[in-house]
Amino acid sequence: MGKHFSNWEREEIERLNKEGNTHRAIGEKLGYSRMQIKEYFHRLSKKERAGIKNEPSKRKGRPRKNPITVQKEYELRIKELECENQLLRSFLHAAGRR
Repeated sequence: MGKHFSNWEREEIERLNKEGNTHRAIGEKLGYSRMQIKEYFHRLSKKERAGIKNEPSKRKGRPRKNPITVQKEYELRIKELECENQLLRSFLHAAGRR
């Protein structure tokens, strides 16, 4: 499976390429191998030949019956952090620090 680059990384790779940098130089600047950069351009040209725009791919599989809303996700994260906080407090109490 290929490397999935973020939007920022895609823009940076394409900018460096337009400046005339080699795949090896681009990879070294961004922390990737020459082959990962080469494959990125290979996939990009393949999509261009097929007439596909460079957009993030759609999620695979059946969609959720009850999608998680942003509010619900936010509430779950708060609950998770409260549990972690309680665990750390009990650890400090058991260690005799508080």
